[in-house]
Amino acid sequence: MTAMAERITKKLESALSPQRLKVIDESHQHQGHGGWREGGETHFRVDIVSEAFSGKSRLERHRLVNAALAQELADGVHALAIVARGPGEA
Repeated sequence: MTAMAERITKKLESALSPQRLKVIDESHQHQGHGGWREGGETHFRVDIVSEAFSGKSRLERHRLVNAALAQELADGVHALAIVARGPGEA
């Protein structure tokens, strides 16, 4: 796991107490595209299941994730794909 992926994981675990969390560094798939830089750690995919998302819209869920990762987004994460679900959602 990359250093940034570890930071993302720790922040989301602390902020949202997920029942399931998968953080994937997809930077290698974006080489040469906007925001990519040598060494990667710029493009991530987050798949998270948390009670914190129950009853919330997709936009509200994304805002919760983005708020938890505000520093990481400021520190060079260029793109963040988010799949956020409440428990029991497919």
